[in-house]
Amino acid sequence: MRLPGSLKTLFMLLALAMLGEVFSTAPVLAANTPTTNTPATKAPAPVPAANANAPESATAAQAASATDVQHPVPGQRNPRYKICRDDVLSLMFPIAPEFDQETVTVMPDGYVSLQGVGSVYLLGLTVPEAVETIRKAYATILRDPIIEVDLMDFQKAYFVALGQVQKPGRYDLRYDMTVTQAVAVAGGFSPEAKTQLFLFHQISPTTVEVKKLNIKEILNGKNVNEEMHLSPGDTIFVPEKAITKFRKYVPYSLTAGFYPTSAF
Repeated sequence: MRLPGSLKTLFMLLALAMLGEVFSTAPVLAANTPTTNTPATKAPAPVPAANANAPESATAAQAASATDVQHPVPGQRNPRYKICRDDVLSLMFPIAPEFDQETVTVMPDGYVSLQGVGSVYLLGLTVPEAVETIRKAYATILRDPIIEVDLMDFQKAYFVALGQVQKPGRYDLRYDMTVTQAVAVAGGFSPEAKTQLFLFHQISPTTVEVKKLNIKEILNGKNVNEEMHLSPGDTIFVPEKAITKFRKYVPYSLTAGFYPTSAF
């Protein structure tokens, strides 16, 4: 059957149009269809928005909790003497001698009464700190005052022996003394005493360090390196029975009648 020329031409145009559409869409399909050797890539997961109320990091939280813990503050090496109640000071003014004061007594509340400036608080200060405090007080009435402060009478160094010793009490610490020597000064151990004792040493205004010593072993030549030297204000407590558990740091509340029983 022979087709007319017009129909034959129409069929040829339709065939060419269909072939052109197939070739134009083939690259797109190939680009969007993964091959067997190349895995299809996944779109990245959306990143959640940061919560403004959440903690910044676990490290920051740990650091914040660590700062809340209060640790004992170590004591200073070779600390200076601090002014106490009933101490007597001498004030000299080389340029303004009319303000010289030979005896100034620290009152029970920690203040001293100074000529021309009134009451000044000196309790707990070292002598250099007291000089600076007094200088600031006199700077209100004198121009660049020069002041010399001397301790005329002050609290003597001491230690306290408590518990099972022959003569408990407070003793002057006149020279470098070990714990065993201090026990001897207090009359030695009583018959009820054990040869272990506790040494209380103040390391900060609010904390006391506690150390347990076995005097029997030290005297027998064992653990001689554990022998301790006393510092001013130290307290020795000799228990009646051996104590195995104790707290290394305790609040500073030691007095002449302090006996650590239930606290340990």
